[in-house]
Amino acid sequence: MADVNRGNRPLSPHLQIYRPQMTSISSIMVRITGIACLGAALLVVAWLVAAASSPEAFAVVDGLLRSVLGKLIMLAATWAIFYHMLGRLRHVLWDFGYFVEVEISEKMAVGMFGLATVLTLFVAIFV
Repeated sequence: MADVNRGNRPLSPHLQIYRPQMTSISSIMVRITGIACLGAALLVVAWLVAAASSPEAFAVVDGLLRSVLGKLIMLAATWAIFYHMLGRLRHVLWDFGYFVEVEISEKMAVGMFGLATVLTLFVAIFV
């Protein structure tokens, strides 16, 4: 027989019971940075299309990307690329069965934030 109390249960009890963990936050951030990388790629494509179309169009897009706002967007895109790359690397290691223990996974999630920041600062300063 059907469960008569089914309509009284919450749809997503995990949102009310469990606290966010670094691994889940890191996983969500990998998805967000993947979308951000797509947006950065579209900016690069717009820059290339403008360069191929006319000097005026190129001047507009190039001026936007060389402005302070454009440089901040590119800096954030650099961080997103590094973070997304590290997230994919972490999943490859997990697929091979390495570092799947909870404590190590939590440390890797924190390390991804730090290493992506260090790599981004390296690129911003030296490249």
